[in-house]
Amino acid sequence: MNLQDPNTEYESRLKEWTRRAEARDQDHERMGSLRILFICVLVVLTAALARSHGALGFALTILIVGLFLTGMVHVRIENARDRARRAIRFYQAGMARLGGSWAGKGSGGMEFLDPHHLYAADLDIFGTGSLFELLNAAQTQNGRACLASWLLAPAGLEEIRARHESVRELCPKVDLREGLGLIAAEAERWIRTESLLSWARQPRVLDATAVRVIAFALPFVNLALCFSGLWQFFLVGLAIQSFLARSYRRRVREVTRSTDFAQQDLQWLGEIFDRLEKEQFQSVRLRQLEMECRHGDISASQAIKRLARLHAWMSSAKNLLFTFICGYFLWETQFAFAIEAWRARFGTRVELWVRCLGEIEALSSLARYSFEHPEDLFPEFLPASLPGHIEMQGMGHPLISENRCVRNDLRLDPNCPLIIISGSNMSGKSTYLRAIGVNIVLAMAGAPVRAHKFHLTPVQIGASIRTQDSLQEGISRFYAEIKRLGEIVKLAERKTAVVFLLDEILGGTNSHDRRIGAAGVARSLVERGALGLITTHDLALTRIAEELQPPGANFHFEDQIKDGRMSFDYQLRVGVVEKSNALELMRSVGIELPD
Repeated sequence: MNLQDPNTEYESRLKEWTRRAEARDQDHERMGSLRILFICVLVVLTAALARSHGALGFALTILIVGLFLTGMVHVRIENARDRARRAIRFYQAGMARLGGSWAGKGSGGMEFLDPHHLYAADLDIFGTGSLFELLNAAQTQNGRACLASWLLAPAGLEEIRARHESVRELCPKVDLREGLGLIAAEAERWIRTESLLSWARQPRVLDATAVRVIAFALPFVNLALCFSGLWQFFLVGLAIQSFLARSYRRRVREVTRSTDFAQQDLQWLGEIFDRLEKEQFQSVRLRQLEMECRHGDISASQAIKRLARLHAWMSSAKNLLFTFICGYFLWETQFAFAIEAWRARFGTRVELWVRCLGEIEALSSLARYSFEHPEDLFPEFLPASLPGHIEMQGMGHPLISENRCVRNDLRLDPNCPLIIISGSNMSGKSTYLRAIGVNIVLAMAGAPVRAHKFHLTPVQIGASIRTQDSLQEGISRFYAEIKRLGEIVKLAERKTAVVFLLDEILGGTNSHDRRIGAAGVARSLVERGALGLITTHDLALTRIAEELQPPGANFHFEDQIKDGRMSFDYQLRVGVVEKSNALELMRSVGIELPD
């Protein structure tokens, strides 16, 4: 699917943009020097021609026009230089992702984290070094929210297949992702679309076509009366104009207050739509989204850019240099009517446009991940009508760089519905559970997975890996854990295929109760058709796998001690672990223990 090497592609583009930035820096310095020289020459020339009024006027005209033209060129050079610098940062971020040093340099999406979600906190879906931070390429609030929703809830099979087709098409489109990424790269965090959506949903405040026409024509009529010397009619017209302004002042200000979305955000949003509309898509989903972003002969980009211009013109009334002129011509009133007319025409379409854009951004995020990880493959889904089944070969953790990630296998099906993982501390048990969970999240979101082979039926995840106490809710860690276990059991009762990932189950109680409780939880889940894994330090719990019908299996991780040093290979092995490293770890941090 991806014939381009991401490292080679990014390095090549980074070098090219660096060359452009250096060239623009030189052009910027030259143009600055040229403008200074231009001013100095014209000042000398002006002094020399001071006695000749005609020559002096000509010199001053040359000076003003020259400064204006060179200023325009200077601004264009600055814009090109700034764009090149944004591109450099864009590809440096890409190289950081490829090199595994991306954590903490992007946005973790913590606003989407629900601590009560059945796996979000347990599998590092949000936060620093999270799956969201690795994947997210969205520039808008809605794009981020769309990607987050895909990671928080599994999609249906047809939806997943549609996303696969779109991601495959978008994967090699580096130019498209570059163009989208550079548009709003200077935004504080992202383009704020929620305020635009909120405004578009509100009812129209100004709806009087006749008044709008009068507000436009009356200032010009009054000017004509003034220049014609018809002072009485001019004063009457001025009084009518003033009355009109006062009558609509409250509603006009209501319009200006309600348009609190930033003009720059509107401009960026229009440019993003414009860039997408220039792309020719082939996949069914992308073509459908493209078609939905049109309203008759007007595209989303044209409509949004028109609103940005209206917003900019209305805001210009705040300029002190034009306050009197704008006041006389009922500037705010006229543009408030124009904005309200825009809302009447396009307001009902804004939510659809922004939703479509958010979905394209989410698909583009998955496509970027696919491009940057060409060895990751799309999972093969089995029919949902079959019993739960998961098979992974060469499975690794997507949040660990490929050159450090250790791969293991997994197979769960009705013949082996439960795996108990025992092992020493720090040997990799929890990481193994998270690797499984994150890959399933990717699979059910329509993304590639970190595995050499991945077959599964559609599933939902329930995890208890990082369950914590809550001071605000007044519950202990143990109570929080059993609440989570109860929620996972209820999820399995819905007759949907469930994968449960339970780390150090019921560690907050005594061994006797833990043994009985863990066996009861495992039996309840398996009897409801769920598949899953349980990790434990308590070797008594490993017998649970043998007691089930059909029986589960025992696997373990272990450490190696060579020359007094402890090491881990993070390889999954068959059977129950035969040794513990707890005492060795305690001694390694200076705690004195008897031999």
